[in-house]
Amino acid sequence: MVGRKKKTKIREKESQEEDLISNLPDRWICEILLRLSTKDAVRTSVLSTRWRYLWQSVPGLDLSLYDFLKDFSNIDAFLNFVERFFDIHRESWIRKLRLYLGYRHHICGLKSWIDAVTRRKIQHLDVNYYCRDAIPVSIYTCETLVHLRLKRAGLPNAEYVSLPCLKNMHLERISFTSDTTLEKLISGSPVLEDLKLFGCSNHNAIQVRSHTLKRINLDMDESSGFVIDAPLLQCLSTKIASTKDFQIISSDFPAKLDIDLQPMRHGHFVRPLKKVVRDILTDIRRVRDLVITSDILKEFFLYSKSRTVRQFRNLSRLNARFAKCDLEMLPALLESCTKLESLIMDIFKYYSSIRDEEKREPNVVFGAVPRCLESSLKFVELKLSFIRDEGEMELARYFLENSTILEKLRLNVCRREKSKCDYLNELVAMKRSCSSACEVLVL
Repeated sequence: MVGRKKKTKIREKESQEEDLISNLPDRWICEILLRLSTKDAVRTSVLSTRWRYLWQSVPGLDLSLYDFLKDFSNIDAFLNFVERFFDIHRESWIRKLRLYLGYRHHICGLKSWIDAVTRRKIQHLDVNYYCRDAIPVSIYTCETLVHLRLKRAGLPNAEYVSLPCLKNMHLERISFTSDTTLEKLISGSPVLEDLKLFGCSNHNAIQVRSHTLKRINLDMDESSGFVIDAPLLQCLSTKIASTKDFQIISSDFPAKLDIDLQPMRHGHFVRPLKKVVRDILTDIRRVRDLVITSDILKEFFLYSKSRTVRQFRNLSRLNARFAKCDLEMLPALLESCTKLESLIMDIFKYYSSIRDEEKREPNVVFGAVPRCLESSLKFVELKLSFIRDEGEMELARYFLENSTILEKLRLNVCRREKSKCDYLNELVAMKRSCSSACEVLVL
């Protein structure tokens, strides 16, 4: 009898705990469901009678056509579902519309759907649909839009753009009817903070001018150039396949720069254009946090051989991707980073752009100890994607023996667990200049 009462109390307690969310007001529950996909929101209707119709009051639609067709093979069912959603919200706000439609099916109603949400104070619009004429011009004058993400769609010519609330604009593989459309989108967004352009083509030089932009991510297939004027820029990430010019004309350079220039010629990646690298090196010394690739570093190394390179006086964090055969560049690089505190090196065996005769072991000659090792370097991580050899042990030994204030050395290596333990013991036993409290990790 006592056991039965105890079980009853446990069930009552569990029931109360499970019902905490159900006790919230409808508007709060709808806010929670708005953060789920529509498919998951509909599934909550089976929880109880309290939840049966709540999903219909969610001011957003988040659907993947392919997920929908797994349950309903007829595309008409999908179209009817979306039309019903807009009918239910005929008089209410629609804050979010996210549709993944792919390219296999023709969705004739998409234009009218986007027109509808722009009139109903949409804040978050995310459309993935391979169609050149699917996006209406009404998108250019949506006063409430905060986040815009378009993928594989076509954007019509923009006569006038006014997006007073837009903060995030992500465009991926977009076809522009006019080369001026992108510039108008940027200039017509007076509070834009985050801009991402991926796989887009623009034949004319792109003018990115904004007094509010903080983050720019460029990964373009083809462009004749970039001119960036963004005084508040904090982070610039670039990976450009073919560019004739790259200019940053802001008075202040971004605090963080992630740069990977990979010009393509006849289907093969070649070294970056020397003029582009020289232009970047002119201002890169002001960056505090730098992510850079082996190709850019190689041009830096060749550039430093012919003339004196100004020191990177502000650089405190460096994340560099090295081909193993290019490690000879490391001493010159470290010598230029006088205040470096954190160094992450991603070292790989070979690089596809290097000819067979260049695939050799590096001849790393360390002369005088770089200033940063004696005065500022506190963290080093070596990411090694190849089987152990003497070269990597020598590199680890170099940092342990010469880094006066090093606090942590982390090695990410390709090893079995037993081999990692042996490797760690060998590192710990090494002679070191840094404090015995320096933490050595092998992952």
